[in-house]
Amino acid sequence: MKLSGFGITTDLPPGWEGRITKRTAPVGPTGAAARTSATGTPGEVPGPIVHLANFALPEVRGDFGSGAVDLMGSGHVLITLFEYGPESLGKALFARKGMPTVLPRMFDPAGLQKVIKGQAGFQRFFTEADRAFCLYVVIGRHAEATALAAKANTTLRATRIDPR
Repeated sequence: MKLSGFGITTDLPPGWEGRITKRTAPVGPTGAAARTSATGTPGEVPGPIVHLANFALPEVRGDFGSGAVDLMGSGHVLITLFEYGPESLGKALFARKGMPTVLPRMFDPAGLQKVIKGQAGFQRFFTEADRAFCLYVVIGRHAEATALAAKANTTLRATRIDPR
């Protein structure tokens, strides 16, 4: 299945589903009075968020997959691509060029936004097509890291990011 939006395209393997969305810009105070929330910081310009998974994604998910990770079990992979704004280009955090390759050793139970027994994850920041991203990958069972890294790589190799 082909999925495309906001200059990001992927060909999902059988059994995978995905969403490419963009949050509504938060409203409210800016500057020192701004408060970061689950839906962003007032004044920010949200970028695309890609969620790809080999299990059914819930319609309501957090930017980095909260809500979805609670449904994960053995054999499951969740991939998040979160785009940061153009002000992030050239920053040291985004110095890595090109979509990262997922290696089994990258997965760490402590590398999760929300620690859930048995799961593991990691994040990598990178630049592709002059766009700054965070790749966040969660697997349902740390013991299956080798097989699940291969599945994640198959999906990521089929994902293209176009310049803006």
